[in-house]
Formats: sequence, C-alpha cells, structure tokens
Amino acid sequence: MQSQTIPYGTWIPGTRAGHATPSSRDASREQHLAAASVQKMVSENAVTVVGRRGCCMCHVVKRLLLGHGVNPTVFEVDEEDETGVVVELRRLIGADQEDWPQFPVVFVGGKLFGGLERVMATHITGELVPVLKQAGALWL
Repeated sequence: MQSQTIPYGTWIPGTRAGHATPSSRDASREQHLAAASVQKMVSENAVTVVGRRGCCMCHVVKRLLLGHGVNPTVFEVDEEDETGVVVELRRLIGADQEDWPQFPVVFVGGKLFGGLERVMATHITGELVPVLKQAGALWL
C-alpha cells in the first residue's frame, strides 16, 4: 500500500482536501456557535480548559489535572474560531478592553480560575486539590 503525502502548507484547518473554504458568513456563524458553546461547557462542567488546538501549555494543564484524578473538559479552539471564542471569554470573565485572555484558560466550578501560571502555583503550594474538591471535580 502506497501512502500519499501532503506538502506542507496545503492543508487548511477545518476543511477537507479538495473542498472549498466556507464563506465569510458561514465562518462568522461558526465562530458564534463556537463561542456560545464555550459558555455552555463552562457552566456544565466542574473543570474546563480552553486552549488552542495543539497548544503545548494546554496539554501541560490537562496532564497535571489528569495526574490528580480530574478529567477536565477540554475545548480546543481552531485558529479561525479564536476571535469569537476570545470575545466570548472576555464577556464571560468580565475583562476590560486591554485584558486579552491568554490560552490556556482554566475554569473551575464555573468560575475563571486562571491560566497555566495560576494552576502551577496552586499545585506547588498544595492548594489545587482542595479547590478541585470544593468544585466537585475530585471525590477523594
């Protein structure tokens, strides 16, 4: 069986090879749907991690939480959906115009917990496990 390689730079995220990219109206609608699903996901899950698709820092946060026995819900943002999701995150957390959330963004118990630095700092000080237990993400 012979495999076919795709030259670097020809693949566009969110499309299949040989298909046209969505129109700007369709892309705007998809951004809005992605942004709305972030809010729903945060409200329905004990721990939610929002990050760019393939982001190594998002992976670090996820692995740390998994190591504690927490199975976080991970919302991976594609590049074309990033603007809509960031606008929704800013509205969700009440950020000012100057505040631009950096990925990964971690929500615990439906509230903004912070990013990678906050998660790591609370882990190092031993405060992360009690926070996760209080949110109902950890049972033991």
